[in-house]
Amino acid sequence: MLPIKLSPSFKDYIWGGNRLVYEFNKQTELSRVAESWELSAHKDGECYVLAGEYEGMKFSDYIAKNRRVLGDNCKNLAGFPILIKLIDAKENLSVQVHPDDEYAKKRHGQQGKTEMWHVLDCEAGATLYYGFKNSVSLEQLEVALQNGTVINLLNKVEVKKGDTFFITPGTVHAIGKGILLCEVQQNSNVTYRLYDYDRVGDDGKMRPLHISDALAVTNCKPLPPHKNISEGLLADCDFFRTEKIRVEGKRCVDITQNSFLSLLVTDGDGELLLNDSTLKFKKGDSIFIPAQNVSAEVLGSCAIIATTV
Repeated sequence: MLPIKLSPSFKDYIWGGNRLVYEFNKQTELSRVAESWELSAHKDGECYVLAGEYEGMKFSDYIAKNRRVLGDNCKNLAGFPILIKLIDAKENLSVQVHPDDEYAKKRHGQQGKTEMWHVLDCEAGATLYYGFKNSVSLEQLEVALQNGTVINLLNKVEVKKGDTFFITPGTVHAIGKGILLCEVQQNSNVTYRLYDYDRVGDDGKMRPLHISDALAVTNCKPLPPHKNISEGLLADCDFFRTEKIRVEGKRCVDITQNSFLSLLVTDGDGELLLNDSTLKFKKGDSIFIPAQNVSAEVLGSCAIIATTV
């Protein structure tokens, strides 16, 4: 089975910039691009197949026609399991939290949201919020939300390229301005805002907060430290396994019948050789390789985020 390239779905949230257009070759008429959903079968932002037999087809329709491409690990899953994004934060994102599977399915009929961030680039001095500095009570958190001082309770981290954060459900977090990252997550679009810097949206109205739901799911304890990874394993959990691969010349990549393989090219260019086919790629390309027992060769000079389930 041959690999396919995917075209992303774009989001023009108010905090977005234009780096994905100019640095990652994204083609869109939007004046700002906060996120590009690079591997998505989610109803809120589907990818499409770029070329070949299934050109122009929604990714979810491609999967429905070829369910075996997902692999044995996905046999008992109702839908596609993950969602991969590029995120360009020109301005601060809201302080937010995500629910676990149990809460999200009960309230929204969706999966919960475990996610991972890998910082691809950032401005000097850029920061983000990652959990709490110290343990807090829900009562303390409520008071801070009422007073608009919640960021004083949060763990503020100065970031650099290669920093990797694993965000479990219940983790209060916020990406800060000047950060460009790759996010790998469960296939969910459920987010609860706790604080949004008193901003208004494009409609001139304050963006809604979700305090009740947020308090119901928040983990009020500090988190383990993040790690800095230039190459190797970024995350390995029940929902996805993600590696950073660097290629200078040639590298073999094994695909198995257990899972599909997603390749998101974050730097450089090259060629993928698989099943007597050659697929050229460049920075910004998203490639989906169907599950099968085969070894592929990657030729070129590039960096790739590789994800399986």
